[in-house]
Amino acid sequence: MPGLEQLIDAVGDQGALALGGGVIGILFGVLAQRSRFCLRAATLEVAHGRLGKSLAVWLFVFSAALIATQALIVAGLFDTGTVRQLNNTGSLSGAIIGGLMFGSGMVLTRACASRMLVLSATGNLRALLSGLVFAVVAQAARDGILSPLRSNINAWWTIDGPSRDLLVMFGVGHVGAIMFAGLWLLAALLLAFYNRVSVARALGAIGVGLMVAAAWRFNYAMAATSFELVPVHALSFTSPSADVLMFTLAPPGGKLTFDLALIPGVFIGSFMAGLIGGSLKLEGFISGATMPRYIAGGALMGFGGVLAGGCAVGAGVSGASVFALTAWIVLWSMWFGAVITDRLVDSRPATKSLNSAGEAVAQ
Repeated sequence: MPGLEQLIDAVGDQGALALGGGVIGILFGVLAQRSRFCLRAATLEVAHGRLGKSLAVWLFVFSAALIATQALIVAGLFDTGTVRQLNNTGSLSGAIIGGLMFGSGMVLTRACASRMLVLSATGNLRALLSGLVFAVVAQAARDGILSPLRSNINAWWTIDGPSRDLLVMFGVGHVGAIMFAGLWLLAALLLAFYNRVSVARALGAIGVGLMVAAAWRFNYAMAATSFELVPVHALSFTSPSADVLMFTLAPPGGKLTFDLALIPGVFIGSFMAGLIGGSLKLEGFISGATMPRYIAGGALMGFGGVLAGGCAVGAGVSGASVFALTAWIVLWSMWFGAVITDRLVDSRPATKSLNSAGEAVAQ
């Protein structure tokens, strides 16, 4: 990667990782805030019988991430040989149960994990509370008191690494994967045209997807160049949120990583976009009666995200972009969990209404 060695010489390995995570995070935050990208909003449009703007935005993100990631592989700029989703033992039980929990949680919190961070940066205190609960429970599920339960569920039904590669399973190859993703891009274009999605919003959504590929490329290049042990991964918000929480609470002097800079980067980018766009607005709870819903949703997302091995972005987009079987199962489980929870919890017409951003109106 041009200039990477010079960057490492100038700021060190940890500094380069943090700088890369921060820059990609800021860009993701700006683009996600302007495009109003959210898996939960897209899911509920489908659940309510609509193929609207939020679904078009999500498909732009999804297809762009898949096409760009697979194009990097074809061009020899990225290799999945050390990617955990395709080389480590995976959990099908974790993918299904975790995906269902996460999908249910994002309906209760009225935002997926990345959207909670974006909304928090623009003044939504409901999202801020849910995000804090999400990070605490994610840490408890990963390394704390809930980790034995999470490990037991993960062990119920496992699958070895090579068996998780859908491209090998179906024998389509990377070019075939790009063509498959192209169909989803075409669907996004048709939906955007039908729903009159602005060009700026569509391009913003495509940019969000490109940030996934950029993270793959950057971390892959860092792993090949750095003397540090750098895990090759893209974007996720579950474990990084837990990392930021623990880094904040721990004594100074901790090790800097890509993920530690990603979360504040997204926050800063979202705030900047909201400030420039005039959409900063302090929003709280209408009544205390709604708080348990958001707390429960954040907890479900935190445990479910760790159990599933990723959030709506980490598994649903990043993992799907390398065609990992478990990631696709997580994605579909999230959709199913969200639809079922919406039917059970938000079945009243008043709670189903969507605002112009494709988000359910808070009760």
